[in-house]
Amino acid sequence: MSPSRPTGPARPAAISIRPETADDRWAIHEITVGAFGRAEEADLVDCLRTSAAWVPQLSLVAEGEDGRIIGHLLLSYATLATVEGLQKVLSLAPLAVDPAHQRKGVGSALIRAGIDAAEAREEPLVVVLGHPWYYPRFGFEPAIRSGIEAPRPVPDHFFMVRRLARWSPALRGRIEYPDCFDGL
Repeated sequence: MSPSRPTGPARPAAISIRPETADDRWAIHEITVGAFGRAEEADLVDCLRTSAAWVPQLSLVAEGEDGRIIGHLLLSYATLATVEGLQKVLSLAPLAVDPAHQRKGVGSALIRAGIDAAEAREEPLVVVLGHPWYYPRFGFEPAIRSGIEAPRPVPDHFFMVRRLARWSPALRGRIEYPDCFDGL
């Protein structure tokens, strides 16, 4: 009998996911710099922590078996400018996994935990500007299909939305990111 081949990325052996604490900030910064190869996304996290967009319960870390932080996902508020006014919605940015732990399911576990946490808070949707080959597996689709426009011109398939249980078709309009995103 031949051995079976894995179908997709290996799953992390044992990770735990929890909201960040103040003691995690340096590790999050370092992992984010390592994952992106530059400081801009780490600086974004630091900036958002001091803004009205910050949602402490939605800054999630993944810990490995040894208790070290190996990944981070941030969901913070952006503004959806609708015909009826301004609505707070969640934005996923950034998602960072320590390079030594990439392609092992850590990012996927963080995204699923983030979506579950957003659902538990009865949020209506999550937007992301990201890779169209990665995020659709979590239910993200081009935002334009839901009548949601990116804050700046980008190809439609890169700006996506994940509609949650509290989503309403009235949530249409243009996303406005907090000033912290200006450097990206």
